Amino acid sequence: MKEDLSRRSFMRRSATVALAAAPGVIPVLGANNKLKVGWIATGMRGYHVMGQMYLDSKDMVEVTYVCDTSKINLAKGKDLVQTKGGNTPKTTSDYRDILADPSIDVVFICAPEHLHYAMAKAALQAGKNIYLEKPVAHTIEEGAELVKLAEKSGKVVQVGTQNRSNKLYKKAKDMFEDGMLGQVHYVRAFWYRNFDPSVDPKKGVPAAWRYIIPEGADESNSDWQKFLGNAPKRPFDIHRYYQWRNYWDYSGGISTDLLVHQTDASNFVLNKTLPSCCMASGGIYMWGAPDDREVPDTLSALYEYPDKFHLNYSCYFGNDQFGYGEQFLGSEGTLEVLDRKTLNYIPQKYAGKVIKGRQEVHLDYLKDFNQPDATAAHVNNFLLAVQGKAKAIAPMRAGQIAAIPGHMATLSYKNNKKIWWDEKTEKYHFT
Repeated sequence: MKEDLSRRSFMRRSATVALAAAPGVIPVLGANNKLKVGWIATGMRGYHVMGQMYLDSKDMVEVTYVCDTSKINLAKGKDLVQTKGGNTPKTTSDYRDILADPSIDVVFICAPEHLHYAMAKAALQAGKNIYLEKPVAHTIEEGAELVKLAEKSGKVVQVGTQNRSNKLYKKAKDMFEDGMLGQVHYVRAFWYRNFDPSVDPKKGVPAAWRYIIPEGADESNSDWQKFLGNAPKRPFDIHRYYQWRNYWDYSGGISTDLLVHQTDASNFVLNKTLPSCCMASGGIYMWGAPDDREVPDTLSALYEYPDKFHLNYSCYFGNDQFGYGEQFLGSEGTLEVLDRKTLNYIPQKYAGKVIKGRQEVHLDYLKDFNQPDATAAHVNNFLLAVQGKAKAIAPMRAGQIAAIPGHMATLSYKNNKKIWWDEKTEKYHFT
């Protein structure tokens, strides 16, 4: 075991040394220089990610350009830069203005899912390093094209699957690689939420993804056409604009918002890649009429992997008793990461005796690691990678591998069929 750990440590050090020669990496900046950042989308997620960036990486960056199609979100983003960054950025409703600025070193893309492909493609073609919120794209095919483009460009890409930067998941990965779980053929992943439909929409969230619409928001301060992008054209709808996760045109719902994080966590901990098949089912059970949502609020998906591995996924928005997490069931022990806050390891017992005399392990995110939100560390890793000081922990290919199971679940659900993935052709079909 010590030899294996030493070998892994050597490989990690070797990879770090090789970074200096990596194409697209910006040379280490001087003490008074900062990476120039262009920020695309400052809605709920974009605003949060920007705040997390200022927590751990303030001295590394200067946000010089901010973009959002909502004038209200744009003003919030500008104010955050002024408050936390101490400078006043340029503002625009057109992301292409940012990409046309040669001074911009890195671009953060935190826009709705259906815009990821066009924005990331244009950013890579413009020679920018990018932080791209998950999922990589709105379809498998779009994601595949972005992987090829990113790897050809040599630019640093970090996909926003921040569990990879969560110290609990890193610990879980080390424990698996140290053999504490034995053989792992089964994982339970789940995410349960609860919402109060009696809540006033102006004061809280009465249903899944019914985000609070800012006071005064209307078509006059919302660039609807830029929001639509290549999505089907339709009249302005403020709910679609601010609560876009509820509609197929812009989102994969549970599959690409929540499930993606958890298949990626399983991949990361167990060194897995892609499943060979998926069968998904569910529906709109909690939020029916008069709610016009299109994506399910209840979803189950069963995955089979080619190496005798099974992942059982479930999500329900009507009860939050069990929270969310992943449970890794090994032949020698059980490991679970719950709510991104706690890690529990329970060794198996044979005939009442604990296997190999192992002890239970219980870790707390804040108490043991002092890491309140992994997003700050994830952003920091990206910026260090751009400077050639680290390796991006969630590159474009890893993001696509995380996203494909989500897309498979969506396709299986919408077609009511089992979906198969062919690793050699990178294509899918139904049975």
